[in-house]
Amino acid sequence: MCVSISQVSRFRIHSFGSSCCERVHGWIKNSSSLKLLDVRAFSVDGKARWIRRNVSTTTQGSRGNTKSSVLGGTVPLTRIIDEESRTKVQRFGNLQQRLAQDKDLPKLLTVIVSDLETTGLHRKNERIIEIAAQDLAGGGYSTFQTLVNPGDVPVTNTDIHGIRTDMVCRPEVPRMEELIPIFLRYVESRQKPGGYVMLVAHNGKSFDFRFLINEFNRCSYEIPHNWLLLDSLPLGREHMKSLDPTVKPKASLKVLQEHYSLTREGDPHRALSDVLLLSKVFQKLTIDLKLSLSDLVLRCQTASDISAAMAKNKKA
Repeated sequence: MCVSISQVSRFRIHSFGSSCCERVHGWIKNSSSLKLLDVRAFSVDGKARWIRRNVSTTTQGSRGNTKSSVLGGTVPLTRIIDEESRTKVQRFGNLQQRLAQDKDLPKLLTVIVSDLETTGLHRKNERIIEIAAQDLAGGGYSTFQTLVNPGDVPVTNTDIHGIRTDMVCRPEVPRMEELIPIFLRYVESRQKPGGYVMLVAHNGKSFDFRFLINEFNRCSYEIPHNWLLLDSLPLGREHMKSLDPTVKPKASLKVLQEHYSLTREGDPHRALSDVLLLSKVFQKLTIDLKLSLSDLVLRCQTASDISAAMAKNKKA
């Protein structure tokens, strides 16, 4: 089955604050005219159709006008970076430490904010039913969103996100095994040559990343070895605790939205809406916590780190 992604909508991104640009996004040109293209594989109302079309991206910032095909070429099964790159990671030690010390880090790292929705909360038995992502560098085709067909697994938590079983259990909605190569191509199209990807998710360590790892494994794929996974929830808790050390900090996305007086685009607990909000929150947190790009890298985990923790919890 050959599927492609179609551009259906546009969004406008807020300009990055100068201090945030200096610390975390120094390689991005500060601009109030950056536009985000919502790249959807399937729309919420069920009216969108899959079309056979190659999509190219035009990125901004230090990457200039670099075009690459979102779906061009093939994604090798369980091989995202070559064996030589994997050997270098093993030979020279902790990837996060090496990357954090690299003076060319801004030229190597792409920061992508992500979110997903699921049929339920049990990662072993439930399935992903929606994925969204946004490259903080902006530019053409910098956002990604799609519903996902969970197969014979019913949606049991519609009250949380509003997604019903009949919305996703349709032949035209891609299954996870069909979607993974498309999602990998999206990330690859945003990645800098020879670079790395920092995937950010709120409560990612306990939820999003574990679901993603399980789904990749179930479909016989591996999370790319040049991906770093950052949970933004601890950042939120750290900031909120600094405001009042006597109170146990609450740092849900809603709490942080209200704290920063931010507006939300779309409904709560929908993947794209949460991604657009988290992109704003994440930048605010990096400013308030005075975090450099190297600081963020050192707070990341790899898929191997999380997989090891999952295996340890399983044995306990």
